[in-house]
Amino acid sequence: MIQSESNVQIKELIKLQKNARERKKKKLFVAEGMKLTKEAAFHGKLKKIYIAQDVYEHRERELDDFLAKQDYEVVDTKIFRQAAQTVTPQGMLALVEVPEYSVDTLLCDPKRSFLLLDDLRDPGNLGTIMRTAEGAGMSGVILSRESVDLFNPKVVRATMGAIFRVPFYYADDLIEVIERLKAKQIPVYGTMMQGSEVYDALDYTNGAAIVIGNEANGISEKVTAHLTKGVRIPMDGSLESLNAAVAAAILMYETARQKRTKSD
Repeated sequence: MIQSESNVQIKELIKLQKNARERKKKKLFVAEGMKLTKEAAFHGKLKKIYIAQDVYEHRERELDDFLAKQDYEVVDTKIFRQAAQTVTPQGMLALVEVPEYSVDTLLCDPKRSFLLLDDLRDPGNLGTIMRTAEGAGMSGVILSRESVDLFNPKVVRATMGAIFRVPFYYADDLIEVIERLKAKQIPVYGTMMQGSEVYDALDYTNGAAIVIGNEANGISEKVTAHLTKGVRIPMDGSLESLNAAVAAAILMYETARQKRTKSD
């Protein structure tokens, strides 16, 4: 049992939790809780499990059967809490390999429905967007390099496992990806206050890419210049804008609705 905070494995867990550069360098991240740990194992990305002593000592048969097939360490409960990121940790941390996808694979998806994120910064928004992208049946999520790290602990928790099921790609040049989409006859629409079209007036059934911008500044000027069209979400009252994750959800589900209606 690990009983010291100076243990090299505990130090690595803490560093991976706090440092995006370390996660990128080692291509590893930390997932917390039984659900995400099982997801990682199912998708072949689980490296090792760390389980708090109190949870281990009171484990049920289901957990016993799962652990029997995995590489795991028992950790003193007090030390475990130092490595966990949540206030009320679930007693299990998983060391997980970062999934990787190529942009070529994403762009060849037959559903032809993409979400592009231009400098999105809020971890909660990204986690919610990943969950919604799965629910709406999107082909994948493409992020600008400046966007928040998908493997930030807050993002990982907010995805509720979608992080293992929704293809994603960090683009060094988002404009290059946009031009590749347009070359495939996939229109690229960006959400903005003064968009020329109302979002539900467009046809998404043959494929579309939707760009969501930075929470404070919206879509950058350089990306806006390459859009097929700007779209707006009508709003009553005195609102200036919607939350980025909410706006993304509205457009993703409109895409899903139109495709469902067409197939019916």
